[in-house]
Amino acid sequence: MAKVIASISTSLDGYITGPDDRPGSGLGRGGERLHHWVMGGPWTYEGGHEFALHGPDKEFFDDLVATVGSGVVGRGMYEAAGAWGGTNPFPGTLFVVTHRSADQPPAESGFRFVGDLGSALDQAAEAAGEGDVSLGGGADVIRQALAEGRVDELAISTAPVILGAGKRLFEGFGQDVDLEVLKVHSSPYATHVRYRVLKPGR
Repeated sequence: MAKVIASISTSLDGYITGPDDRPGSGLGRGGERLHHWVMGGPWTYEGGHEFALHGPDKEFFDDLVATVGSGVVGRGMYEAAGAWGGTNPFPGTLFVVTHRSADQPPAESGFRFVGDLGSALDQAAEAAGEGDVSLGGGADVIRQALAEGRVDELAISTAPVILGAGKRLFEGFGQDVDLEVLKVHSSPYATHVRYRVLKPGR
């Protein structure tokens, strides 16, 4: 059975975006620092950017995606990423949880819009075959899946920054969850920890 592996980047104070994030503003003010590890160092939206993983960051990422057969993200993440230029860059089909399906992209893009999280996870598990399902956020999608006992592993990349405001990963999450540390990778840009979920809150 496919494992669901939820992964996301946060600041040291638990924010997944900077302040004032909204459509067209990426990760909000200063939020791009959360993804220095993905880009191989400092970058800006204005200056252009592309993946430039290396060292421990690449080791973490390669290990994370090695078993992935499909993925699930929320509409907010899909839009913040600019739909990845219109083509899914990740393994397998990427299921996007959204109540707005009129602009469903063509099948060859690798994206499929689904109306609710449970259905998206079920369809992703079927599509993954022998692989795992990557749950990429945003925060609300991860919180919902964790509260419903649908997450098997958490992979949290903590950037060495304090944002002070934005969207918190566990804002309003009231469940009691035990975790087991599986692996740790660390670079100047992030500390990546993979956890097994031992006791999902209910």
